[in-house]
Amino acid sequence: MTQFLEAVSIALSAIWASKLRSFMTVLGNIVAVASIIAVVSLVQGINASVKDAIVSFLSVDTFSVTRAPFTTNEDDHDRMWRNPRVGARDATALRHAGDQVVAVMSEIRWSGDVRYRDRLLESVQIRGVSREYLGFSGFDVVKGRGPTPTEIDRKRPVVILGADVADDLFKDMDPLDKTLTIVGAHFQVVGVQDRKGTIFGQSQDKFVILPLTVLQKIAGTRQSLFVSARVEDPLRMRLAMDQGTVALRTSRRLRAKQPDNFGLLTSDTLLTMWSDISSGIFQVLIGVVALSLVVGGIVIMNIMLMVVSERTSEIGLRKALGARRRDIMWQILTESITLSIVGGIIGTTLGFGTAFAVASFTPLRAEVRLWSVVLGIVMTAIVGLFFGLYPAMRAARLDPIEALRRE
Repeated sequence: MTQFLEAVSIALSAIWASKLRSFMTVLGNIVAVASIIAVVSLVQGINASVKDAIVSFLSVDTFSVTRAPFTTNEDDHDRMWRNPRVGARDATALRHAGDQVVAVMSEIRWSGDVRYRDRLLESVQIRGVSREYLGFSGFDVVKGRGPTPTEIDRKRPVVILGADVADDLFKDMDPLDKTLTIVGAHFQVVGVQDRKGTIFGQSQDKFVILPLTVLQKIAGTRQSLFVSARVEDPLRMRLAMDQGTVALRTSRRLRAKQPDNFGLLTSDTLLTMWSDISSGIFQVLIGVVALSLVVGGIVIMNIMLMVVSERTSEIGLRKALGARRRDIMWQILTESITLSIVGGIIGTTLGFGTAFAVASFTPLRAEVRLWSVVLGIVMTAIVGLFFGLYPAMRAARLDPIEALRRE
């Protein structure tokens, strides 16, 4: 242990004595480690944001009906527009799909202006929901109440506000029982939704919720519905979707050999798609890191060969005084590994700094992962060991008499 610490101390002294040369030597390692730390931190933060957004859009116990199966294939996108719109008949079919589906909600999403007295909000998301919406996660009223089934059935003009809409229109006032105007029609505020926050800098709270029947009266009944089904047990989602598929095919009168003219979407589908995208980012990162590490390793090997040449007389003297070949080899390897790890530490610091700087000035999030730090340091240590091996072996093979003759 004492020998190891002494070797590290000598290596650090040598690095400090030639600071600029040492920095240029480990520049490749710094770039490689900084890249992996910054990208991993940002990708993990983005993963968390995407997961929050997906779960907010579609919770783990819910699946929804779409006009076509969810895919990135361009031909399927073209086919989607030839499929029939999702409508009330599909919602009715799902309600009788089987024992796994416990609730079905229909929804329309629109956009329009919302006004209270002289305060106007433009391009607010307007969501018309059916009577079952309170039974779905994500609809949490923190002030007031939601519209009752009777109000929805009788097309009563009541509205629930998103947190940002309530703050912007009413400031410090209590919005309950106030009357506001939505696309020219008057509505009474009966509740305020719980705050959801922002995702990628976009507010999740700039919306209003109306009875579906009221929004259909304003926007028309030809709008395609967002139909969502909640299952009793998320672990039995596959069975519930199979029952839903049979019910929808029967409702749409599809023959046995005809393909589905609809799709079923779950949060797992979206998470899998994002996982494929993020894995592609990591593959590109691996190429960048590998190239930087190879370049950095070659530079370290050349510098260590130069160090061996500069210390030829010193190595000869040490061998003449009884130093063994493995002692000389260990000293050179320790200096190579220490030099490489110092680059890794600098790269780690720079990578975290870059990630959190990006997170501070953009909507992106950054999350630290301990394994990325360990991976960065271990990689640089392996590079120092591998590319320092040849210079160390060359130093160990020096003949002490020949080495002492050199100046």
